Amino acid sequence: MDFEACRRAFLTRDPRFDGRIFGAVRTTGIYCRPVCPARTPKPENMTFYPTAAACQEAGYRPCLRCRPESSPDLGAWRGTSNTVSRALALIEAGAMDGGDVDALASRLGVGERQMRRLFRQHLGASPVAVAQTRRVLLAKQLIQETLLPMGEVALASGFGSVRRFNETFQQLFGRPPGALRRRQGADIASAAGGITVRLPYRAPYHWAAMIGFLDARAIPGVESVTPKRYARTLAVDGVVGVVTVSPGAGDFLVADIRFPKVHALPAVIARIRRVFDLTADPEMIGAHLSQDPALAPLVAAKPGLRAPGAWDGFELAVRAILGQQITVTAARGLAVKLVEAYGAHLDDPFAASLGLTRAFPTPAAIVGQDIAALGMPKARGAALEALARTVAADPTIFTPRANLESAIAALKALPGVGEWTAQYIALRELREPDAFPQADIGLLRAMADETGRRPTPAELLARAEGWRPWRAYAAQHLWAAGAEQIAKTTDRKRTKTDGQQQRAA
Repeated sequence: MDFEACRRAFLTRDPRFDGRIFGAVRTTGIYCRPVCPARTPKPENMTFYPTAAACQEAGYRPCLRCRPESSPDLGAWRGTSNTVSRALALIEAGAMDGGDVDALASRLGVGERQMRRLFRQHLGASPVAVAQTRRVLLAKQLIQETLLPMGEVALASGFGSVRRFNETFQQLFGRPPGALRRRQGADIASAAGGITVRLPYRAPYHWAAMIGFLDARAIPGVESVTPKRYARTLAVDGVVGVVTVSPGAGDFLVADIRFPKVHALPAVIARIRRVFDLTADPEMIGAHLSQDPALAPLVAAKPGLRAPGAWDGFELAVRAILGQQITVTAARGLAVKLVEAYGAHLDDPFAASLGLTRAFPTPAAIVGQDIAALGMPKARGAALEALARTVAADPTIFTPRANLESAIAALKALPGVGEWTAQYIALRELREPDAFPQADIGLLRAMADETGRRPTPAELLARAEGWRPWRAYAAQHLWAAGAEQIAKTTDRKRTKTDGQQQRAA
């Protein structure tokens, strides 16, 4: 976008550009969102940046009125660099908290100089600036939306010390952190024993499809799902807590997070954002997929459909292996047995009130166990035990790689993981937007022609070339359409059976 286009977006306060551009004002040293209610500054005083990190690296501080931390975070969708997208996912998961740019670059198979260059090109800021901006904006959100003490805000937002936290806010805002806290009124979210935060997204958002996908796979005791709420137990760094997520009154989700250790908060928020796919740009994805006549009606029927992520790589891999060549319902039944046999019991009255009593088993809990005794083929049980042993030895296995091909190759080297399972893990855990399990029976069934003939995996893969780089979202639309068709068929059979029984009576 050129200067005039950006300027018009701010003059009209166009919400379509919220999260895409930020305007900085040289005379005040403040940067804002396009929807900021403040008077639009003179053109000669404005500079536009692609990200909040670029603004802060240039020396600007966030506006206290429009609150840039509450804008949709679309950083991972900028430009064409998949390397930057993968790096952003690692940064959000805490990769820069205890490391440096060189370590981040090494994890993605690129050089440090190339990593810095890509960040400058696509985000207008360095990796360090992006990590620092995320910490500052999360801290600012916690200050203004929760009642956490300032010391806990510092730890929860990833600052190494309270002193560094205070110094950063003094330099950036010219005042201590406590001065940014609003009055303790109704607009401050609080939860006994936990905190409540708002997580914005780019509208539209198809909540019903997301909750339906999670509900079909929910493990009783670990997860609890209602039409308006998703809840589950979650382990982070060996500590188990409870997370509940529900749709908000605006373009945001509301997350209630209850963890014994507050420093786990950034990792928990990152996982919520990953699972509920809050960084997606549905308009961009939908416009691209709608070019295919077969996908266009599916996209129109479910605008804002997201690709659900995973809470934990090991958990997802176990679920995927359990689900090989059987139905989703059967796989969930095996997962229930696994959790009851090896999952840690959770002694928490609040969790129990939600129906949450166990945590998903850790790799260490499964190592050495005869999993096949739970009622599955011995080869599959052995594969799960071998997978647990491998992950226990190297917990970093389920992290983004340099590209999709190298990620699939690394995943296929794991016990019990073939092409379908690797693509599924890449789609949900690694958040690869172009991952595509072309041999999936649900995808093949959804793409059947008028005669009922299903394409071969090779034919489907060739057809999906036009869906790149959003094949994961195409798969989600096809799965959703297939699930609806199955539900309709089941309802028709049930209605027919009921009618026959009534006539017989």
